[in-house]
Amino acid sequence: MPEISRFLGIIITMVYDDHNPPHFHAKYGAFFASIDIEKLTISAGSLPPRVLGLVLEWATIHNEDLLADWQLMVKNLPLKKIEPLV
Repeated sequence: MPEISRFLGIIITMVYDDHNPPHFHAKYGAFFASIDIEKLTISAGSLPPRVLGLVLEWATIHNEDLLADWQLMVKNLPLKKIEPLV
């Protein structure tokens, strides 16, 4: 699972050969969630409310970067790192 960003203890990844719709994975301690890139909703798992807010803020800022990485992942190409939330 390639890591594309890390901030405030949150690890953001994508998985090669993953299913549609375009999404990314966020891990925070023992919590894990899949986040739909276009809808910015949790499709599986859960995160604490504060962490979810930070992840969604980051995903809103980097929506185009996330979709670009999804397209790279579909083509089995290396993913690009995305700036963390500051």
